[in-house]
This record gives sequence, C-alpha cells and structure tokens, in this order.
Amino acid sequence: MSKRIGKHIKIETPRGWITVGPGGKASLTWNTAFKPKWHKQYSEAQIFVDSEVLRLCEPYVPFETGMLLLSGTLGTEIGSGLVQWIAPYARYQYYMANRKKVNQFKPLAGSFWFQRMKEVYGQSIIDGARSIAGGEKK
Repeated sequence: MSKRIGKHIKIETPRGWITVGPGGKASLTWNTAFKPKWHKQYSEAQIFVDSEVLRLCEPYVPFETGMLLLSGTLGTEIGSGLVQWIAPYARYQYYMANRKKVNQFKPLAGSFWFQRMKEVYGQSIIDGARSIAGGEKK
C-alpha cells in the first residue's frame, strides 16, 4: 500500500516499508515482528506443498522397479521448496517416456507426471498451503 505523508511517500508491506523523502532519498525499514509471526506458518505451508507434490505425483510416475518413485523421496528435502526425482534416468522418463506403453497397474504413469498432476490437483495444493499460511481463499 502506498500513501503520501506530507512530503514523504511510504510504501508498506507486512515485511516492512520504504519511505521516500524530499529529494528522492529512500529508506527501507524491516518489520522485525514479521519473521517470528509468519516464518512458522510459511514453513509449514512449504512442508505441505512438498509432501503433497510427492504424494499426488505417485500415480503418475512411471514404475518398473520403484527406483524412480523412491528417488523423489530421496532427492527431496521436505520444506525446501525443491522436489526432484534424482534417478539417473529421471529426466529421460519425465520428458521422453512413451505414454502409449501403459502399465496395467498404473494407468496414469508416464511422461510429464508433475505437470499432469498439477492440472488435476494444483488448486487444492494452493488452497491447502494458503490455509496453512494464514491467507484467505480468493
């Protein structure tokens, strides 16, 4: 939010504010209460997102021996915001796997598993994270 206070302009966010005084000199002030108040909620929301991505991608990840699926768990530090499948052939499977060769036990498995999962469950992941972080649903 931006507002004018006399000859000063102040731009505020929950994390802090910028004040621009006469002559165009700007100063940044951090809200010291922001991190203690919000860090825990944001961290819990990130843990939720990472966990849900791994869980909801499971039916979409190609499966022969289980190594590719388990490499997602091994390659992801839950809460870091980086979910990755680290099997040596994961990249090939993600971009090049032939979806026409369907496994009878995993009919959704194939290439672009994250993208396809996101199309189905993306909004529910966002809504859940928003709820945990204390945001309002739009």
